[in-house]
Amino acid sequence: MTIHPNCKINLGLHIVEKRPDGYHNIETIFYPVKQLHDQLEIVPSDNFEFEIDGIVLDCAAEDNLCIKAYNLIKTDYPDKIGNVSIKLKKHIPFGAGLGGGSADAAFTLSLINRIFDLELSDEQLQTYARRIGADCAFFIKNQPVYATEKGDIFEDINLSLKNYILLIVKPDVYISTAEAYSGVCPQKSAHNLKEIITKPMAEWREYMHNDFEKTIFEKHPLLAHIKKMMYSYGALYAAMSGSGSTIYGIFEKNAQINTKEFENKGITYIIDNFE
Repeated sequence: MTIHPNCKINLGLHIVEKRPDGYHNIETIFYPVKQLHDQLEIVPSDNFEFEIDGIVLDCAAEDNLCIKAYNLIKTDYPDKIGNVSIKLKKHIPFGAGLGGGSADAAFTLSLINRIFDLELSDEQLQTYARRIGADCAFFIKNQPVYATEKGDIFEDINLSLKNYILLIVKPDVYISTAEAYSGVCPQKSAHNLKEIITKPMAEWREYMHNDFEKTIFEKHPLLAHIKKMMYSYGALYAAMSGSGSTIYGIFEKNAQINTKEFENKGITYIIDNFE
């Protein structure tokens, strides 16, 4: 069985407070981008096998989140879940703030659930996903949500970006989670993201911010430059996704964008009529 784990973007990201467990409470809006995806095939097998192709990752194959997801759920259902062959073809850049690894893990959980007829609910699958990564649970239902706490508590929202153009640029810049959080001063935002998205998109720029951008842009000015380029080409809204290093822009469907200029800055994806 083959499925296609997709990426996400963050619309706004506020670092609200540091938690006693060392993590941070945040608020953000996760929005799925289903046109940019990996390819994941899982089939029953006599022996456990894992194969990865496409973009080369910076971790050992045995540390891949697909394997972690499989082992996590198999531990609770050893008599029901047998060996599988997992083949993953990577298209979503890693270290990009797009959630590619989390999506792969979440889709693995969902696919194992289907293959072995476990009949687990979405809520049960989300519980497993939360043990893998903060944004992993989002990809179980894979629909726009307002996310709080560690980014794993969700509230459904009514938001559609259908028929806009999405431009994604991933430069050759790596930002660790530790680096991203090191420059952040947690505080509650004066503007509520759920209210901001009800405004015309052209006004989002004034009210919707990613708290990571201030210090990360100082250390990596190329990211700030790409965002500025997005607006110079008419983006209604542009921002860094997650803790970076992807910059995305949302454009009207008839926008004229010189993608070659962006291709000189990094891996570029342009998605027409994204949903």
